[in-house]
Amino acid sequence: MSVDRILVIDDDPVSREYVYEALSQKGYDVDTAANGEIGIEKAQKSDYDLIFTDMKMPGKNGMAVMDSVSEISPETIFVIMTAYGTIESAVDAIRKGACDYIIKPFSPEQLDFLIERVEEKQRLLNENRYWRSNYSNSGNKEMIFSNNLSMDLLYKQTVNIAKSKASVLIQGESGTGKELIASAIHMNSPRSNKPFIRVNCAALSESLLESELFGHEKGAFTGALSKRIGRFELANEGTLLLDEVTEIAPSVQAKLLRVLEEEEFERVGGCKTIKVDVRIIATTNRDIVEEVNKGNFRQDLFYRLNVIPQFIPPLRERREDIPLLVDYYLNRYRKEGLGIVKSVSKSAMATLTEYSWPGNIRELKNVVHRAVLLADVEEVDAEHFFNGYKTAEVQKSSTSVQVGQTIEDMERDLILQTLKHTSGNKEKAAKILKVTARTLRNKLQKYEDVGFEDSDMYQLNKEMVNV
Repeated sequence: MSVDRILVIDDDPVSREYVYEALSQKGYDVDTAANGEIGIEKAQKSDYDLIFTDMKMPGKNGMAVMDSVSEISPETIFVIMTAYGTIESAVDAIRKGACDYIIKPFSPEQLDFLIERVEEKQRLLNENRYWRSNYSNSGNKEMIFSNNLSMDLLYKQTVNIAKSKASVLIQGESGTGKELIASAIHMNSPRSNKPFIRVNCAALSESLLESELFGHEKGAFTGALSKRIGRFELANEGTLLLDEVTEIAPSVQAKLLRVLEEEEFERVGGCKTIKVDVRIIATTNRDIVEEVNKGNFRQDLFYRLNVIPQFIPPLRERREDIPLLVDYYLNRYRKEGLGIVKSVSKSAMATLTEYSWPGNIRELKNVVHRAVLLADVEEVDAEHFFNGYKTAEVQKSSTSVQVGQTIEDMERDLILQTLKHTSGNKEKAAKILKVTARTLRNKLQKYEDVGFEDSDMYQLNKEMVNV
């Protein structure tokens, strides 16, 4: 939070002029008032970020000014100016809402230090306000782990990516864990002790998104009753996550591009340029290149965001992770005291592994959660997970080709299904597949080498074929 406009209220003209000159020379927009009544009138007409008010004044004193102005402008910060004899009343004012106090006489250096302290306090208050309003999101912690080679490479790259300030564009289907990767990048970066601020671009209209990103001044539009700090200011020196960035309207895209290029912006309805140092991570579940080709997303903004591209594969392309995820969520819900489920049957795990999971990890998490809540047995079977699903849809997903599968995934699934069909007879399976028995053995050995043997689906086949 930066202080822009300051009002100095003091009945002593020498003291008032001294503070005015000291602050003006530092570049602040400063206004003055000779008593409490005039100060309140000015605060009713203009929006001040910070008010210095003397404690003891004829008429309305500093406390009365603070009470009156706080009713019309609750975001305004107050600093009490006081002499030695009124320190107790200044401390009492802090208990009632003042941010700080300063003892007369004071030097310009003391004034500078005080404003820095005020700005830091307000920054922390704004961050706390943000986190309280987003508690449900920030409290939903997830673990990151995988047996998939491409995911393992992605996680290792995350550590190197985190070291720089370069923008990152994370692409992947809904529910694949894009926000987890973004969080991991921030937590492994030199900015880890600074704010990590998230904004869901798809959840806000064009006007609301602009205000959320850049903030607005009091009276900037109907309903703007006070100044609002935007997400860019909150994320200063930290990281800003633009979730579903392709949903941003073209007019806001242009303003976002300017921030990325020049690291500065103005609040909605404001004229002061605000400088920021923010690392941008953007996510999208759309084909962003296609959106650029359609004219829905600015090409220059795409280039700015796509400095480091990251692609998260869908769950159907990393089936070896399904048993890991099922066990993780099962243990998590058990520790939370939900249900009596302790384990998953092998046949159920095989069904879960073969299912296509169009909703990815989010869908799997919900399915496990439902099974834990509804099942009245310690070991759950497939029907507990897919209660409410059409059985034909589940069966179809295990035998049909899924869009997005790699050729290697399809080949592996075909080999395992064929071995099931031949009851584990590798020679018969090789003839059906029209490959040599040696080729088939090499393929099976490869699945062991890359870690697919850890899944229950593979173990079930391993028992049948005696690999």
